[in-house]
Amino acid sequence: MYHNLLKHIRQYIEIDDKQEIILETYIKTIKLKKKALLLHYGQICTSLFFVEKGCLRMYFIDSKANEQTTQFAIDKWWISDYMSFINKSPSDYYIQAVEPSEILFVEKNNLEKLLFQIPSLDRYFHIIMQKNLAASQQRIKYLYEMSKEELYFYFINSFPEFAQRVPQFMIASYLGLTPEYVSELRKKLQ
Repeated sequence: MYHNLLKHIRQYIEIDDKQEIILETYIKTIKLKKKALLLHYGQICTSLFFVEKGCLRMYFIDSKANEQTTQFAIDKWWISDYMSFINKSPSDYYIQAVEPSEILFVEKNNLEKLLFQIPSLDRYFHIIMQKNLAASQQRIKYLYEMSKEELYFYFINSFPEFAQRVPQFMIASYLGLTPEYVSELRKKLQ
């Protein structure tokens, strides 16, 4: 069940068999059906979630009652409402399974214990957070810099797996486009 997580960790730090056993004592698992919610609006996010297998999305509902997707996570990606997690505040987001998913998670109260027992994991999480921040900054730049059409084609060419696994209306929401406009752009590809 922890194959992808261990493989991911080993991309950035060394972890031995003893540490692997310690890690497994702090990691919990959950299986989600398609459309199941992992986090609800108003709930305090108490865990960091790792997608062992599947696809999740984080979204909020805007003032016009539209779902606005802010993040996706597929196999070997982390996702969480970090503001809620850090501040112990109610979440402004939902995290939902886009497809049946196997999720690993570590609860906040266990994270400190885990990092104390395996200090090198602090470096791992530091790298992951830096990558997450860099990706967010890049996305914001592209939202300002590219036309809507350029943004869509950049996304589907850079992340073809998402184009195959995620419904078009969710991709449209993530890119700040309407589903109708995405449909028009897809016709240009045919």
